[in-house]
Amino acid sequence: MRALSAAEAISPAINRTREFLFAPPFRWLTFLKLCLVAAITEGLGTNLQSNANKNHSSGDVGPMIYHFSPMMIAAIIAVALLLFVVVLLIFYVMTRLRFAYFHCLTTNTRLIKPGWNLYRPQANRFFRMNVGVGICFALMAALMVSPFIPGFIRLFHNIQEGRGPDVSLVLSLALPLIPIFMLIVVAAIALDIILRDGMLPHYALEDATAGQAWSALWERVLAEKGAFFAYGILRIVLPVIAFIGIVIVLLVPGLVLVGCVAGAEYAIHSAFAEAAGAQAAIGAVLEIFIGVIALAFALVIGISIGGPVSTAIREYALVFYGSRYQKLGELLFPASQLVQAGIPGAPAD
Repeated sequence: MRALSAAEAISPAINRTREFLFAPPFRWLTFLKLCLVAAITEGLGTNLQSNANKNHSSGDVGPMIYHFSPMMIAAIIAVALLLFVVVLLIFYVMTRLRFAYFHCLTTNTRLIKPGWNLYRPQANRFFRMNVGVGICFALMAALMVSPFIPGFIRLFHNIQEGRGPDVSLVLSLALPLIPIFMLIVVAAIALDIILRDGMLPHYALEDATAGQAWSALWERVLAEKGAFFAYGILRIVLPVIAFIGIVIVLLVPGLVLVGCVAGAEYAIHSAFAEAAGAQAAIGAVLEIFIGVIALAFALVIGISIGGPVSTAIREYALVFYGSRYQKLGELLFPASQLVQAGIPGAPAD
């Protein structure tokens, strides 16, 4: 098959998503399982990174650290180390799931376990490589913001001494950080696309090393710079468009659901407001029960919508790169299925 443009890969990706998730026999539990794995592997990494950035950028921590005892500082370090280990474990499981879901999408199987077991060595090496890249990226980001550290220290000292923050100092720190922050975000997105969309398939299908996977990807990028640039833009824009569309579609139903839950909670609270003893306990249990049911319903709806979108994103990456990487393309579209899949210019040979 010929290499597809970034725009041409959209339609086959949507078709493959529909066939993979909704083709008979359709089973709700299987659908929810696949959607959950897709949502975790496509969305959770970004959320974890975003939360980490928020925690590190808090301006209240600086002054408070001067009031901590050595025992409290040791406890904070221990908790930070424990949190780091937990984040690593979560990221490891996510990496294994990404390879498992890669196997599901390339072989059209709805079983997670075969891919989880098949790609264990490759996933372990890919995880170690990602950790190394992540550490280097964090060090690079730290070096970029390090010239501003003395300014932040002066700002913290001013706040500690009870003086208001110096507006000129705040502006001198904030304004230059905006383009740096944007550059770091763009670099993080580009790095994520390179690792997951370009290098992971070589790890999985060729048992390639980091150098081999990067060389194979870079050779294709150099040959089609414009196509890969357009793909990178659409790879970022399409999920944003999908998210906006979902918000618009679900806004009214979501408000109705929230209103119904709030009304039910208020009614129960009012009914048992004067109750005591066993009756008060029953009222509390009912409120908790309705809250749990509403949360579970919201999670099911979120997974049912986010899963197909996440799967489509992964299918889009596979279809675009698979039209340039023969081993991947042969798995996705055997010669007999190219026409049915809607691939333009179907068989190349």
